[in-house]
Amino acid sequence: MIRALILDDEPVARRGIRHHLRREPDIEVIGEYGDGAAAIDAIAELEPDLVFLDIQMPEVGGFDVVDAIGVARMPAVIFVTAYDEHALRAFDVHAVDYVLKPIDRERFRTALDRARQRLSQKAGGLGDRIAAALQELGRTTRPYSKRLAIKSDGRVTLVDVGDVDRVEAAGNYVEVHFGSRHHLLRETMANLEARLDPEHFVRVSRSSIVNAGRVRELQPMFNGDFVVVLRDGTRVSGSRRYRQGFDALTRS
Repeated sequence: MIRALILDDEPVARRGIRHHLRREPDIEVIGEYGDGAAAIDAIAELEPDLVFLDIQMPEVGGFDVVDAIGVARMPAVIFVTAYDEHALRAFDVHAVDYVLKPIDRERFRTALDRARQRLSQKAGGLGDRIAAALQELGRTTRPYSKRLAIKSDGRVTLVDVGDVDRVEAAGNYVEVHFGSRHHLLRETMANLEARLDPEHFVRVSRSSIVNAGRVRELQPMFNGDFVVVLRDGTRVSGSRRYRQGFDALTRS
């Protein structure tokens, strides 16, 4: 039996998915949720085999759900989306299943059969396929993140990107600092950097990204290295390798 979650903010869409699944005796719907924050908790707690995930949910969308769970730990996913055919090419190219709203019965069965096959084979590389598809979608359709969904102590904290002062690498996580608080986010520096608007955020070293609007002064050091001093007095070491990008942003 395949244990499935339905995650979509539209009640009509959830009912439609349930309706289609009633004809599938090997699928057990173990829950349905209408917002991304609840979806993150549900995936972590219930550990479903398969998730029907709407990409375009308010506040915390499907992209944010994947970010919070981590692509390596995501169950099998059938994305539910209203994206156009051009954007959907990313899913086709990277062999990630999707259904387009309004849901077509035959397309739904095709996606479901593919999901069954991958689950039965325990096919590897699912996380890589999801990451590649979402990265390609990000280049063509997705705006830079306005919020970060951070799971901590059993809760999901939504942090407005504009409130972030700096980001520091912390092993397999990144540490997001805003004001006197900070949270850990399971994501690589490279992935998070790609989600942040380069008009406002700049990488100053392999392990640090700063909000250019929070910079108070720059202190040159030896051999082209430098120290960025933020408005709250925090000092962030910068590498000469990243100096050009920093100078270009802070002059603009």
